[in-house]
Amino acid sequence: MDLIERGLAWLDAQRHRHLSRTVTYQRGGQSVELAATIGRTEFEQADHFGVIHRTQSRDFLVRAADLVLGGQPALPVAGDRIREGDGDKTFVYEVMAPGSEPPFRYSDPYRRTLRIHTKHVATE
Repeated sequence: MDLIERGLAWLDAQRHRHLSRTVTYQRGGQSVELAATIGRTEFEQADHFGVIHRTQSRDFLVRAADLVLGGQPALPVAGDRIREGDGDKTFVYEVMAPGSEPPFRYSDPYRRTLRIHTKHVATE
């Protein structure tokens, strides 16, 4: 492990410990509780008239190693759901990104952290 990788691992541990909250990641009948840091991504897309449309996703940064469904490591798939509790409400987000953008990306060069793009779809 080189110096930069060690530094990024330390920063990830600090983010995980001090800047995260517990969410539930769901795919069908399977789910896992994860520590997630909340973020956002701004997307820009031009329509067929050349008009630029801006959208924003609510992002969840999670450790890739923690996303385990049915005993197997998993990667986010469009249509999965993330449930985030806030007091007596639960906000439900669907994993997705606009247009041909992927629903997630790695947030570091060592593929330890996933940045999962979502859209709010329900409040319970």
